[in-house]
Amino acid sequence: MKLFKQTYINNFFFYCLMGVITCFILSFFFPALYSASWYLFFILMTFTSIDFLILFASGEKIKANRTTPEKLSNGDENEIILKISNQYTFPILVNIVDEIPFQFQVRDFSIKKKIKSQDKTDIQYFLRPTERGEYSFGNLNIYTNSPLRLIARRYTFDNGQMVPTYPSYIQLRKYDLIAFSNKLFQHGLKKIRRIGHTMEFEQIKEYVQGDDIRTINWKATAKKNALMINQFQDEKSQNVYMVIDKGRVMKMPFNGLSLLDYAINATLVLSNVILKKNDKAGMFAFSKKVENRIVAERRSNQMNLILENLYNIKTNFFESDFSRLYVDVKKHINQRSLIVLYTNFETLDGLNRQLPYLKGIAKNHLLMVVFFKNTELNDLIHKKAENIQEVYDKVIAEKFDFEKRLIVNELRKYGIYALLTQPESLTIDTINQYLEIKARGIL
Repeated sequence: MKLFKQTYINNFFFYCLMGVITCFILSFFFPALYSASWYLFFILMTFTSIDFLILFASGEKIKANRTTPEKLSNGDENEIILKISNQYTFPILVNIVDEIPFQFQVRDFSIKKKIKSQDKTDIQYFLRPTERGEYSFGNLNIYTNSPLRLIARRYTFDNGQMVPTYPSYIQLRKYDLIAFSNKLFQHGLKKIRRIGHTMEFEQIKEYVQGDDIRTINWKATAKKNALMINQFQDEKSQNVYMVIDKGRVMKMPFNGLSLLDYAINATLVLSNVILKKNDKAGMFAFSKKVENRIVAERRSNQMNLILENLYNIKTNFFESDFSRLYVDVKKHINQRSLIVLYTNFETLDGLNRQLPYLKGIAKNHLLMVVFFKNTELNDLIHKKAENIQEVYDKVIAEKFDFEKRLIVNELRKYGIYALLTQPESLTIDTINQYLEIKARGIL
């Protein structure tokens, strides 16, 4: 009974059977075909029995397994490898049906491959998850055909394999050395000219020709009766907090990912760059309340802590409470820090409701607000209008696009850094802005 459960009839068998049936039908009009039809039928059954014996009489002749990453990278193409070994003494044609997780909503996944006798092969395919969480693979089903191709034998492997999907660690590897690269333009970054001094004092030393006379320490000069200057060094170990708005404004989708997931991926990469630049990286998320808090530190396990917290961020459809954010920042962040706030504003009225709290945060910290361009508007703006409805849509799109620029100007008017970016450029633009702030010594 088990053998019959593993046996499947191929289309080629049904084509042959339809030919035999056609011969029987024609025998009503041409009686001479009646005997030939029975011969064809017995030949088909004989070859089908031989095909059955070839596939089943020699035991298990197919070995296979699925190799997946330890964790999937959200928003990226993840490689899945199927290793298949043919131990039959003849070449086989396999039809691979891998039961991939339901989150991908792919119900017709199938790969056909011919494998030589006593040969091994690796088959690759890619999956792009668009949400964090657990992804469960089902059976790896391999339907094996002999050269006769009348029936197929099913082999089943790797039942019940679960793989978690984390924020984009592939992007993290991509930009891992970005803080130390001398060719930043290759990654879309700008080289920023340093302006002025940093203000972290190192020592007082005697003046030598070429030192900046603006750093002369007159009190030390009077005591030593020689020109003495203050020497400064690059400021290190500055606090940088990534703040993620997980309210309903971040639920907007783009290329399958929500704005929230884009912000999570950017936070992971930026945290790595911050730590490589010897600063302290921290983060938290907020909506109705502040959660997922990681205090800004440079501990050896800081990246693991940030990664696990980003993985566990849960979304909701509430309107975010910026007053709660302001109170929490004032209470828990005492040292002046760079605060990178990922949120989204579609209208100037939406900004004005939250502007008092943003101004309050900016009084004690360097605040950078990161929000998103609505890329769907670009198509409407640049599309030629052909009727009155399209003219109306184009005017509305231009109005919303203009309001985005007004929001940038309004934030900058109060000394708040504003970064308006496309979702797919979020990571690189945020890193670029951080490096610019770092190079200018503003924090």
